[in-house]
Amino acid sequence: MSILGVILAGGLARRMGGQDKAFLMLNGEAMLDRALARLAPQVDTLAINSNAEAIRFAGYDVPLVPDLDDSRAGPLAGVLAGLSFADGTGASHIVTVAVDTPFFPSDLVARLWAAAEAETVPLACAATGDRTHPVFGLWPVSLRTDLADALASGERKVDRWTARRGCAVARWDADPVDPFFNVNTPEDMTLAERLAT
Repeated sequence: MSILGVILAGGLARRMGGQDKAFLMLNGEAMLDRALARLAPQVDTLAINSNAEAIRFAGYDVPLVPDLDDSRAGPLAGVLAGLSFADGTGASHIVTVAVDTPFFPSDLVARLWAAAEAETVPLACAATGDRTHPVFGLWPVSLRTDLADALASGERKVDRWTARRGCAVARWDADPVDPFFNVNTPEDMTLAERLAT
């Protein structure tokens, strides 16, 4: 099976003053660079989902995949963009990660895949404790049309859509640090800088 890794970098980052979180620097490294480095060894190919101007990504040898429309439909729109792009590459699945989560696990893809296989369901998402992280997910390309129809009908909740299709959960320990800690505020960035040292 061929897996396309898709970095979701399309958030508006209102709590970070509207800055593009993909290019925020964490201890001298752009968040996007960090995400690419962590995900690349786990997948066959990579893509970046963002609606920012393409020129911003000119230095990256990774396809830029914008949402299919300008409705700003949230993470599911990014997933659909990734699935649509993957459909033309021969990939059977995509795995999505959020660009603002600098410590996501190096075994993310393997454990998502194992969880889906163990429960014989098409989808899998990550969790720490009782909290799921649905944007860290394994998505079969075969569900692209289904997701497109759901978005067209107004669906915006990731976990609601995945629950209806069958979604396994792969769990990680949140102690001492939640690997899915994400940077939403300047205070979060300060904490991330401490954790990254």
